[in-house]
Amino acid sequence: MTSRSASRRTAATGAGQPPRRPARAGTRPAATARTPIRWRAIAVAVVAVVVGGGLYAVYRNASDPATGPGSSGGSGYAYQVGQPGPGTRAPTFTLAASTGRPLSLASLRGRTVLLYFQEGLSCQPCWDQITDLEKRAADLKAAGVDQVVSVTTDPIDLITRKTRDMGLATPVLSDADLAVSKTYHANEFGMMGTSRDGHTFILIDAGGAITWRADYGGAPKYTMFVPTAALLTDLRAGSHGGQP
Repeated sequence: MTSRSASRRTAATGAGQPPRRPARAGTRPAATARTPIRWRAIAVAVVAVVVGGGLYAVYRNASDPATGPGSSGGSGYAYQVGQPGPGTRAPTFTLAASTGRPLSLASLRGRTVLLYFQEGLSCQPCWDQITDLEKRAADLKAAGVDQVVSVTTDPIDLITRKTRDMGLATPVLSDADLAVSKTYHANEFGMMGTSRDGHTFILIDAGGAITWRADYGGAPKYTMFVPTAALLTDLRAGSHGGQP
């Protein structure tokens, strides 16, 4: 090879550099190929943050004490006061009970009774509410409550099994056709429309008159659990005319 030919090849390829290979068809630079993957990861992260924030907001709405209009002014847990309300006679009833025999309100005359209407088997916080009430039985007694009776709309056999599984002593009554719930309008304060009760407490004195009522289960909070200490705060305030 002549020196003139070598000079021509050096000029064509670049001094001291090997010849460049042509790029294969259909390939792209590595940075460009990673770009869609990076954007997809960012999009997934954004969606996760939005969903997580939404779930947290729902949790806070369901669990946090309420403030503002409609709150009790005592515990901070918002409630409404349905009818029949304080100052009226409590409608009588007899329902199948988890204790094994029907229970009538009339049979409890002479004792102060706290009726607790609740959503039922689909609402575990409602059953945790009964557990908490039983743990604070001494506090309830000190507040003048002699007996707690719960009412829900599930079949009595399932209610009985649930109370046994949880070791609950509180009588839980089955109002399967909602007849009693509708009489007390307790099915108007829940997240299931009017097909189930919400989270309603009604205090009935020894003479059969309603002295306090709190419907916690209504919109927008749909509260399904109220600590017994907070409940008693509202009961004491309400029994002295401190209704919201």
